[in-house]
Amino acid sequence: MSMSWEKLLCSERLGARPSKTELGRSTFISDQDKIIFSGAFRRLARKTQVHPLATNDHIHNRLTHSLEVACVGRSLGSLVGKKLALDGNLPEKISSGDIGEIVKATCLAHDIGNPPFGHTGEEAIRSWFNNEGSQYLKELRPCEANDLKTFEGNAQGLRILTSVENHLNEGGMRLTYATLASFIKYPWTSLPSTDGQRPKKNKYGVFTSELEIFKEISNATGLMKKDGDD
Repeated sequence: MSMSWEKLLCSERLGARPSKTELGRSTFISDQDKIIFSGAFRRLARKTQVHPLATNDHIHNRLTHSLEVACVGRSLGSLVGKKLALDGNLPEKISSGDIGEIVKATCLAHDIGNPPFGHTGEEAIRSWFNNEGSQYLKELRPCEANDLKTFEGNAQGLRILTSVENHLNEGGMRLTYATLASFIKYPWTSLPSTDGQRPKKNKYGVFTSELEIFKEISNATGLMKKDGDD
């Protein structure tokens, strides 16, 4: 079974909601706007980016970093889009620029689930749930407890985009399937990763709470299913 660009670039929104057609503002630019105007994106300004000792007070934060990455991503995505168009692989309603806009939206959101202090913050959350906070895991299923004991900013990012921000538990930001599928860097849950059954050990992109949403995104975009997937 092979994937198709027609499905991968699906412009429907999470929940099978149709996208609005607006003059001068494509569906995928609308995705960017939803991300930029969200509280979760603004909070990146208070999260540090890895940086050397500075000689001034202009600290490079996650918000600045995300905007820079988005600029580079849009250019690279547009170049790929032009190549796909030349080879006749783009669907009729998709332009090469749309590929750049999808990548830009993904880049804007790529750190949106990171806790303060980045990977160090992730380690602090994991440590707490493996020690003092373990009492709060007793009533959870093993897969749910493992999500907290191995907390991952990438999975938290998907949760923010699809569940928490804007429309609580009703689609979140309601982004397009194409943007959400592009966002998921590690398309699996925590237990298979912890058990060494995935390419990246202890890296995953989907919490158990968003597993059904992940399946919806995968089905809408025609992502290939691997052996051992739920």
